Amino acid sequence: MNTLKQEQKLKLSQGLSPLQIQTIKMLEYTRMEVEQKILKEIEENPVLDEVINDEPDEDGVVSNVSLSDYPAADPTPSYKFIVNNQGKDLKPEYNTFAVKESFHQSLMDQLGFVTSLNDRQMAIARFIVGSIDDSGYLRRDLLSLSDDIAFRLNIDVTEQELEQILGIIQQFEPAGVGARDLKECLLLQLKIKEGTPAVECAIKILEEHFESFTKKHYDKISERMGISEQELKEAIGEILKLNPRPGGQIDDSYTDQAQQVVPDFIVENKDGELVLEMPRLNVPELRINSRYDELLRDKSSSKSREDREVASFIKHKIDTAKWFVEAIKQRQNTLRNTMQAIMEYQHDFFVTGEETSLRPMVLRNIAEKTNLDISTISRVVNSKYVQTPFGVMSLKFFFSEGLTNESGEEVSTREIKKVLSDSIEAEDKSKPLTDDELVKLLSAKGYKVARRTVAKYRDQMNIPIARLRREI
Repeated sequence: MNTLKQEQKLKLSQGLSPLQIQTIKMLEYTRMEVEQKILKEIEENPVLDEVINDEPDEDGVVSNVSLSDYPAADPTPSYKFIVNNQGKDLKPEYNTFAVKESFHQSLMDQLGFVTSLNDRQMAIARFIVGSIDDSGYLRRDLLSLSDDIAFRLNIDVTEQELEQILGIIQQFEPAGVGARDLKECLLLQLKIKEGTPAVECAIKILEEHFESFTKKHYDKISERMGISEQELKEAIGEILKLNPRPGGQIDDSYTDQAQQVVPDFIVENKDGELVLEMPRLNVPELRINSRYDELLRDKSSSKSREDREVASFIKHKIDTAKWFVEAIKQRQNTLRNTMQAIMEYQHDFFVTGEETSLRPMVLRNIAEKTNLDISTISRVVNSKYVQTPFGVMSLKFFFSEGLTNESGEEVSTREIKKVLSDSIEAEDKSKPLTDDELVKLLSAKGYKVARRTVAKYRDQMNIPIARLRREI
């Protein structure tokens, strides 16, 4: 006979509180995003009012009530609903460090000056511009583009008409934009230059010997074209002046719209002492609107179900506001502690500005120094910038792995990359250094690295192999 056996198991689980969730999200935001979130919270939370003044009105009533009058929803200390970021007011030059026009916006602006297109053709042109990638290339064939335009815009267009409209766009700045491959990109740039013998020769090289040019088979080109080494050198020189990524000429990191880089931190060297400041957030002091305060007090004591629901709604909104502001405060404290640790760890760099002064540093180093989780440090580092005496830098700039030199000292991979880059820059371009030769050169300078490591670092710095670095 089977018997049913009932067991009771106690399972402990701990979920994240609303405050913890809010704080995690806040860490990932940039300073400007936090300010936008604050404005959005003011707009969406009906119980919040900005404090303009605390003076009583004509009836002797103060219009707002401090959030500190309410118990916190989480077991955190009571606080006034204001985020004061300890730093001094921003100096004027700290307000905006970079405002750059987006690549696509620039093309759209130029399109607005074209008067030869009717409304239908203008819609097609805008679609073509939107299909150009961040490097400045149109990497789709015209047939598939025609199908998309028919489907999305309900406009029938032939490949020939697309070619004509694309030709107009290819006249825009920067030169070479709208090309479908590298060959077309370079030719577009050459054909607007003054037609000197070197330019005409360069055009012919690209049109008739492009494959040999990409493989740097210069002897073949010279022989087939019947030109001297000097003529070839001058023509190649014209090609090397061209931009293979015209989209990056404006800024390849700004894609959809103009953006600003506003630092989250400011590090200054004051008489040999490093000082960390954090620009103030544009955060108004907020209070509970007195009408909701009165409603909460009235409805909380009511026996009516509807009144209790109203009171519950108001209380929830107040709790949400408290979580929101405490998350901002915790974000600021976490950011300050993290940046302070980075500044201390990379002290020599902040004093000298030399990349070779950077110590090997990974997320774990800062996590241990601040007693924070690695995931927390990762969130802080992402998309944050610091204004230093040597310019505005991403926090990611300060992190790199380390290797040991022949003296047994740990050196930053950034230092090795700098030495590698300088070595390649100083090489004889008619006989560029192979990876094996670079290994020997680095070894002579005290850096023991494997050939595959040199190849990896070279690739990361977008430096081609020796054969492709050769110049005449």
